[in-house]
Amino acid sequence: MRRLEIIGLENIAEVRQGESVARLILNGCSRNDVALLPGDILVVAHKIVSKAEGRIVRLDAIRPSAHAIELARELNNKDARLVEIILSESRRIVRKGGGTIIVETHHGFICANAGVDLSNVGLGLVALLPRDPDRSAREIRVEIGRLGGVAPGVIISDSFGRPWRLGTVDVAIGVSGLKPLKDDRGRNDRYGYELRAAVAAAADELAAAAELVMGKRDGVPVVVIRGYGAEKGEGSVQELLRPEAEDLFRS
Repeated sequence: MRRLEIIGLENIAEVRQGESVARLILNGCSRNDVALLPGDILVVAHKIVSKAEGRIVRLDAIRPSAHAIELARELNNKDARLVEIILSESRRIVRKGGGTIIVETHHGFICANAGVDLSNVGLGLVALLPRDPDRSAREIRVEIGRLGGVAPGVIISDSFGRPWRLGTVDVAIGVSGLKPLKDDRGRNDRYGYELRAAVAAAADELAAAAELVMGKRDGVPVVVIRGYGAEKGEGSVQELLRPEAEDLFRS
């Protein structure tokens, strides 16, 4: 019987700047009586990584530029301080309207508001995405392996909107210890047809599955996924980004 387990780690301590996310995860495993096994995959909400890495900004410390103020007016009087932060986290604006700015971040992600988020960080504070989520995932994985003896795959996740459908879905923004794409091209299906368009975004699928347990208000920032059987390898979230030349929607 094929079986996939999604185990939420509850009662993870509040993260402070400079703290070890790996140690917090291992302590959470102990409190939840979960022993990490070879082949496990950890999905970690980016907020706790951003907090540990000091990627939290106070809005009252921001002085918006003239450009940010003008853009804020265009966007239904959006907070100009927030717009200034979004611009600083972006390579360029892709689309704007309805109070939202769709940008390309410095990581290469196309997303709303550069991933800048006010939820679950405290009043007057905003969380930024980690500067290098792949590196963050790798450091968590290596330290867990050193301290706990098992080095699971690690996915750092965030919620992204989708241009064709309502609602957000969690996706991978950082990966370590597994291949983020599952490529079945060239193989035959059960009827002998050779698969030609069979590349699955496995890391995104795992992040989305984990969010079903994490929720947005439940205080479950880390999930253990067991039984998936991911292809091992260092991996990088950059493998999931469609090259601009192949993107029919970006201009």
